[in-house]
Amino acid sequence: MVSQTWQGPSAAYAKEMERLSAKESLLLAFRDAGGFEALVTGKISDMERIDVNERIVALEGLNPTPRPTTSPFLEGQWKFEWFGSGSPGLQAAQIVFERFPTALANLSRLDVRIKDGYAKITANLKFLNAVESNFTLNSKLSVEGPLRMKEEYIEGVIESPKIKEESIPQQLKGAFDQAASTVQQIPVPIRDAATGGFKVPLGGTFQRLFLISYLDDEIMVARSTAGVPEVLTRLDPGPSVLVEPITEYES
Repeated sequence: MVSQTWQGPSAAYAKEMERLSAKESLLLAFRDAGGFEALVTGKISDMERIDVNERIVALEGLNPTPRPTTSPFLEGQWKFEWFGSGSPGLQAAQIVFERFPTALANLSRLDVRIKDGYAKITANLKFLNAVESNFTLNSKLSVEGPLRMKEEYIEGVIESPKIKEESIPQQLKGAFDQAASTVQQIPVPIRDAATGGFKVPLGGTFQRLFLISYLDDEIMVARSTAGVPEVLTRLDPGPSVLVEPITEYES
């Protein structure tokens, strides 16, 4: 009689399946809570918020990247999906909605592009679903440990509004035509300068420290010094690198 031993999945395979399940569970929690719009307008309940935070913690415990700050997965285009209470991103969004009713103004998305040690954060604002403007914040990133980074803000740029004429309410078309006529009378050099946007030099005056507690090719979780989480999902395909390079960092 020949005895056969059946082997189940390896521990590594089981952990990977657990990690993938935790990712899917977190993304599902975002959707069930109403997504980005519900988050920035404060329409998420305490139960939904604690449920998302619980799933964030579960995913962080399965982080597959031991040195996120020097990982090739860090670079790319990312979309903010979640801000914790007290997050700078959430506070900025709430300021917008305190100034303008949601029928007038809407923060439609918040993205960040990380490349060669620099980050470019872009907030997309829409007014009356007709006027669109971007606010961009440029910063420098410094590696201070395998998980820890420092962000120094360099410059803020308020881009000139882009207007979709077909979306303008009928009652405002007269005012829009008058404003457009006035703009055309502005001298060309001044008009061209305004088109390039209004820049606010920051010169590294403002900075913050944060930890990257989870990173793979699709999701990143960062926490502030107060432990407040931010969750981002990748927008671009991302790198195909499987082995992380070992890079020295400053302590």
